[in-house]
Amino acid sequence: MDIRNTLALQAYAQSRLAPQPAASTAETGAAAAFSAAVEGFATTLAEGEAQARAAMTSGADPHALITALAQTELAVETAVTVRDRVVEAYQEILRMPV
Repeated sequence: MDIRNTLALQAYAQSRLAPQPAASTAETGAAAAFSAAVEGFATTLAEGEAQARAAMTSGADPHALITALAQTELAVETAVTVRDRVVEAYQEILRMPV
């Protein structure tokens, strides 16, 4: 067996054991905030659907239905606005000269 192969194998094994860089607190905080926003959006939509289903099937409180639908509409409008801003920022980055 060639000594160079053994040394290369040892170097490769040591490099695989190198610790991975830890995520910075800013990245972790941003990811947590985005995750919380998405979960809140999904919860708002689910509550709106549940209120609408209850109003159609069992004649639930119409005031609660209107409130839930207004909250759902606001959540969807916010998500669309955020999406538009992200797309606009992406297009602006693409227009930058290299």
